[in-house]
Amino acid sequence: MAHTNIVWSELFPTTKSILIFIGYMSLFISQGILVTASQESDSGYNYNTVLAVLMTEVLKLIISTCLFINEKAENTVRTLVASIYQGRNVLGYYFVPAFLYCLYNNLAFINLSSFDPTTYYLLLQFRVVITGVLFQIIFKKYLSKRQWISLIILTLGCMIKQLNFGDESSPNSTENTIDVKSIKNTSGLNLSISAVFILIQTVCSCLAGVYNEYLLKDKGSDVNIYVQNVFMYIDSIVCNVVVLLMQGNFFGAFRFESLQSIFRLKVILIMINNAAIGIITSFFLKYMNSILKTFASALELLFTAVLCYFIFAIPIHLNTVLAIAVVSFAIYLYSRSPVVNIVEKTIKTPEDRRNLLRDGGANSDIDDSSLV
Repeated sequence: MAHTNIVWSELFPTTKSILIFIGYMSLFISQGILVTASQESDSGYNYNTVLAVLMTEVLKLIISTCLFINEKAENTVRTLVASIYQGRNVLGYYFVPAFLYCLYNNLAFINLSSFDPTTYYLLLQFRVVITGVLFQIIFKKYLSKRQWISLIILTLGCMIKQLNFGDESSPNSTENTIDVKSIKNTSGLNLSISAVFILIQTVCSCLAGVYNEYLLKDKGSDVNIYVQNVFMYIDSIVCNVVVLLMQGNFFGAFRFESLQSIFRLKVILIMINNAAIGIITSFFLKYMNSILKTFASALELLFTAVLCYFIFAIPIHLNTVLAIAVVSFAIYLYSRSPVVNIVEKTIKTPEDRRNLLRDGGANSDIDDSSLV
C-alpha cells in the first residue's frame, strides 16, 4: 500500500524540477507545430533545413557561453577557453551524442514532412523500452517489475495508433487550413522509407539521451554544465558542417537567397524554440533522468493532438484517443514508482539502503548532482 498515491516529492523534488519538466514539454509541443507550420502545401520546405539546424547549434553555443559568463563574476571568455582546453578529453567524448543529435534534428524535419505531429510523437515513444535497456546497461541500475510493465504498456499504447477503427475515411471538412491529412501519414507506422527514418531517429534519441546523461553524471561530472553544453554545441556544429559538405551544398547554403529564406519569422521561431530545447534538455538530464524524460514526451501527445486539431484541422480518431489514454495510464503507473536521483550522502547505513531497495529505489541514480 506504500505506493497507492503518486509520490510527487520523488518525481519532482524541487520547484526547479517542476518548471524544467513543464518547460521541456511546452517547447517540444511547440517544435512539432512550428515545423509543420513552416512547410509548403506539399509538406516540403523552401529553406535549407540542415542550415537551420546548424544555425540553431550556433545559437545554442552563444546562449551557453553567455550563461557561463553570467554564472560567476570571475567567468570570462578567457576562462571558458581555459575550461575547454582543460576538459578537451570530455570535448572528444561529446562527438558521440553530438553526431546522434545531428541525425535526430535533421531527421525531425524529414519525418515531420511525412507524418502529422501527433503521429510523429506517438511513433517516437517506441524509444521508451530502448531507453530502459540502455539505462540499465550504462548506469547498471535495474528497473523494477512495475517500471518495466509501465514501459511496455506505454509502447503498446503507441502501437494502438496503428489500428484502424473505421473512422479515418471521413473527409477533412475544415477549410482555409493546411490539408495535412491528404498528404501525410496520420495512421502510424508502415513499411516504407519513412518507417526506416523514424526508427533511426528513435534509436538516435535513445542513444544520445542516455549517453549524454552518462557524460553529465560520470565522465564529465567535474565539468561545469555550461561548459559541457559548449562541448556539445561545438561538436554539433562540426557534425552539421560535415553534413552540408557531404551534400555538396556548403557554399550554396550561405548564399544570400539561402540565408534570406532562413531568416524568416517562422524559421527563426523554430531555431529559437529548438535552441531552448537543447538548453533545457541538459538541465532535465542533470537534475532528473532520461526515463522520466520519455514520459514528459508522452504527455506532449495529448496537447499536440488537441492543438493540431484546431490549427491544422487534423482529426482526432478513436485510435488516437485510445493510444493517448493507454500512454497516460502508463505514465500514472510509472509515477507510482519512479526512477529518482538519490543523493549518496543520504545513504549512510545498511538500513538506509534496505529502505531504498524496499521503496523501489534500487534503480536510482546515486549522484551528488542532486544537491546542485
